[in-house]
Amino acid sequence: MSKVNVARNRKAKFEYHLLEHYEAGIALKGSEIKSIRARQVSLNEAYVNVDGNEAWLINAHIAPYDPASRLNHEPRRKRKLLLKKREIKKLWIGLSQKGLTIIPVAMYLRDGWVKLEIALAKGKKLYDKRQVIAKRDMQRDMEREISGKNKSRK
Repeated sequence: MSKVNVARNRKAKFEYHLLEHYEAGIALKGSEIKSIRARQVSLNEAYVNVDGNEAWLINAHIAPYDPASRLNHEPRRKRKLLLKKREIKKLWIGLSQKGLTIIPVAMYLRDGWVKLEIALAKGKKLYDKRQVIAKRDMQRDMEREISGKNKSRK
């Protein structure tokens, strides 16, 4: 099983506490799969909405595929996510809790099929984000100190 990353929502871990992860298929048109294989995808502003028995990927940008010309797709259209009923029910229950949302984390190709990793997430507060930044800066400073000591020994 080969897995090829196509797109990643890089701010997801910074902006949210990721609670539960799911893997979903996506119902796509032909020109969309061509654009995805060319890695012309953005998940930055995307989110997932659940209405009853179906889950939808909303506001994900898949660039138009130029050679498709008149058979092209709308770049930000709603796309149906392919999940099992019990997974959709879990997501629906999760959304009913205050402060939780569903965000796409990554899109990848697995054995020729496009898969979307989604997560039930809770938004971080400003002080949580500051802690993450401070921890990252401390780690970077420690790595610089270690690499500086190693260079002085030689």
